[in-house]
Amino acid sequence: MRVPAFEALLTDAGREVLAGIDPEAAARDRLAAASRLREDPRVAALDPGLPVSELVNALLTQVVLRERGRAKFGDRARRMFFTPNGLEQSTRRSVAEYRAERTARAAGGSTAGDLCCGIGADLLALAGRGVPVEGVDADPLAVAVARANIEALGLSDLARVRRGDAAATAPGAHPLLFCDPARRGGRGRVFDPAAYSPPWDTAVALAEGADAACLKAAPGLPHEALPAGAAAEWISVDGELKETALWFGALAEGPRRRATVLHEREGLLAREGAVAHLDAEPGLGPAPVAEARRYLYDPDPAVVRSHLVAEAAARVDGALLDERIAYFTADTAVASPLWRVLEVVDVLPFSLKRLRSAVRALGAGTVTVKKRGSAVDTEKLRRDLRASGPESVTVVLTRVGERPLSLLCREAAFPV
Repeated sequence: MRVPAFEALLTDAGREVLAGIDPEAAARDRLAAASRLREDPRVAALDPGLPVSELVNALLTQVVLRERGRAKFGDRARRMFFTPNGLEQSTRRSVAEYRAERTARAAGGSTAGDLCCGIGADLLALAGRGVPVEGVDADPLAVAVARANIEALGLSDLARVRRGDAAATAPGAHPLLFCDPARRGGRGRVFDPAAYSPPWDTAVALAEGADAACLKAAPGLPHEALPAGAAAEWISVDGELKETALWFGALAEGPRRRATVLHEREGLLAREGAVAHLDAEPGLGPAPVAEARRYLYDPDPAVVRSHLVAEAAARVDGALLDERIAYFTADTAVASPLWRVLEVVDVLPFSLKRLRSAVRALGAGTVTVKKRGSAVDTEKLRRDLRASGPESVTVVLTRVGERPLSLLCREAAFPV
């Protein structure tokens, strides 16, 4: 999508045509929807200098992306504008607002710089917290889309966007800074931080040059790439790891390593709250190792990735099954968004024949298979178990040393 085609959607006539497209009908049959739009004289009139096919594509792309964007932005997505890459890399609304709340405490009335702002998800969250913010992006289409989103959400008094190269920004130019380096190249997603845009070293230098800064990175960022002076936070939403957030300067106060779990699903451990944290405890040491006890704990991916499994186990007086595997076990069940708790019914060496017999003895027909440290194909195993009873069971595949192990478990019951 080119900028002129996108800007044609922002006119009164463009918004009217866009609002009249049925997203469900477009999803069912895009070719039919495109045919209807090509025959609509209003579409050609949006910009007589552009091919009708380009305008039709811009309209339908926006309709599709708005529907897809609801997973990240909720119903707000129906008022927003997107590009495919911009939507993919944009921060989920709950995560952006969580970070913006922390950032706002250090704002002190200064204007924040959002480098590599993309379609504006993070600057919208900052402005929504009352923080004045200037977004910068090298992509002219992203700049146009971000400006449209600022207007759509009524934040023009607090947010603005300009085209620019983040790598050319002088360290210290923005006392309060947020940076989300682009992690996509011409061949798709980029995993090497040195290949980010701007490169990782440049982004870190910009963050270190600010009075307070947050640097967003992929959740798989190697621990050896973490800057020495930054506080690192791994953030997950509903059990899915989303990002690594690195905090600098005034925003780095507090724990040097943290796992944060956000929940969006209604009613999910509501008594525990929508946000849970687990912080590094200096001097704690490794968790003890023991045989399976009554309960098995499956920590959230944010806990695992932040290397805080020992801290999690310590909260419940637990022990690891194996020092290299992230499951831990305890005699008591404690509810928390930081982990899932399973009650252990049986423990046996891995054997398909023995496992099938044990599953049948439990009357299980619904089998969930989880694994860590096992090379077993879980889908094939589920089929091979040929479970057919009325009960449900979770089969956990792991190992102790070199010995493969199977644990048959049920969900732990907690009082409502």
